[in-house]
Parts: sequence; structure tokens; C-alpha cells
Amino acid sequence: MLSITLTGLKLKNPLMLAAGIMGTTGGSLKRVAESGAGAVVTKSIGLEPKSGHSNPSMVEVDCGYLNAMGLPNPSYKNFQEEIDTAKEGDVPVIASIFGGCSLDFSEIASALRADAFELNVSCPHAHGYGSEIGTDQALVEDITRAVKDAVKVPVWVKLTPNVTDIKSIGLAAEHGGADAVVAINTIRGMAIDIESGYPILGNKFGGLSGRAIKPVAIKCVYDLYETLDIPVIGVGGISDWRDAVEFIMAGAQAVEIGSAVGNNINIFNDISSGMEAFLEEKEWTLDDIYGVAHEV
Repeated sequence: MLSITLTGLKLKNPLMLAAGIMGTTGGSLKRVAESGAGAVVTKSIGLEPKSGHSNPSMVEVDCGYLNAMGLPNPSYKNFQEEIDTAKEGDVPVIASIFGGCSLDFSEIASALRADAFELNVSCPHAHGYGSEIGTDQALVEDITRAVKDAVKVPVWVKLTPNVTDIKSIGLAAEHGGADAVVAINTIRGMAIDIESGYPILGNKFGGLSGRAIKPVAIKCVYDLYETLDIPVIGVGGISDWRDAVEFIMAGAQAVEIGSAVGNNINIFNDISSGMEAFLEEKEWTLDDIYGVAHEV
């Protein structure tokens, strides 16, 4: 009932692990796959080993989480074995990659063997990477085209919400040949310790994730669905089956789950069961609810 084909990849359900959560090792990715995910996305991988920002790099706030990890990773040269291990989970493995220019992205993508690539042009707290690139339409188009020319597997582009108009960035990705866009990454945020007056995060500011950003993500997915001819993958604040259904009604063909996995490794099975029960009760299919909010 929940199986889909997304950019040529066969998924047993439309629920995927988002980048940055349990995606550092092949073992953890395999565990998520065996816990019911339809696909898994790795931690973002770059050219060289990177230690990331100093601690504290993550803090829970009233409405979610703030993190400023700074894209720590072992480099693509040391990551293929983790991808191979993750593939033992028998679901598609999508490699999230980042770089400072199109040459960086194409070098990494051409060296890794993954089922698809997710281009991180949206991390809000890494100097010279992420959203510093992803707010420029020309750069997004150039990077997307470079990776499409370098690989023969699907290329997804993860978009930042920290822009005036996410539709223009989505169109740039589409013009560059993207097979899908992923919306959204985290929203810039900050927390201050009132006893000392100092920012809590080591990087001072970071990205807000969790339930608080779901309405923003829903609106971005809704707008992108109306603008683009390629699939939209929704992410941001999903913690139960109702959230997943809402994203699909807004126009997401599939969704990624991040923060909520930290509290419940079995969330993919829980959401799948809830969605199946809902669709069965309504006598609907995924196709029946896909984009239905645009028909009102």
C-alpha cells in the first residue's frame, strides 16, 4: 500500500532517514533501514576530514533543537565502506555531500558509489558551504549540473528555507538537471544563557529543527509543488503519521525524518502503520492524497 518509485528508486514506503541523524556509520544506517525506513540518507560528506564546530554543538530548546555541528565528517575518501555496509539494509542509500564549489561536489560524487546523491547547499552554520552557496541561484544550478554530468544516479538538491523565495532556488536546481528537491533544511536560530549572557552554542548560532519548523516546511513544499516539474521530498518537524500525511497532501512524494528518530528508532514502523490504517479507513491510496491540498 505504501510502496513508491521515487526518481527511479523503489521504496517500500515513502519514509526516509534525513541527513545528519544516525548517518555517520554504515552500522547505524543499516539499523535504521532494518527499523522500517524506506531509504536512508548519510551524514553530509565533504572533500577533507572536518572536525566541525566546538561544543556545545547541540541544545534542546522549548520548540525543538538547535544544532551547529559544522559538517564534521571523515571525508569521502574514508566513507565508501560505510555506504557499502548501509546497503546491507536492503534499502536505497543516498549520499549527502557538500563542497565549496561545483568542482568539489563533482569530485566527491564521481568517487562514491551510492544509489543517489543529495546535494547539501542548505546547511545554515558552515562558513563557505551550505546555505552560503544555496542562496545563489546561479551557483545552485551550476553545482547541480556538474554533479548530473558526473554521475548516472539520481541527484536531489536539499534547499534552505533561509531565503526570500525558495521557489527560485528550486527552479535553479531543476534547470541544473536535479531529479528532485528536498525541502527543507534547518532554520537559523540562537539561544542565550541568561546567567552568563553568552550564546549557548559554541558557534553562537545554529539551525533549528523539530516540530517548530513543520509549518514552514509545509509551506515550502506546497510552493515548490506548484512551481516545479520534479518531485519534492518534504522534511522538517515530522514526528507522527499525521505529519507525514500532511506533507504528502501539500505535495511531497516522500518525506525524511530527522530529530524524531533520536527519541524513537522505530518511528518509521510506527508512522507506516499509522498511515496504512488511515488510508485503509478512508479507502484512499497514496496517489489519492498526493497534492490534494492544491485541489481545494
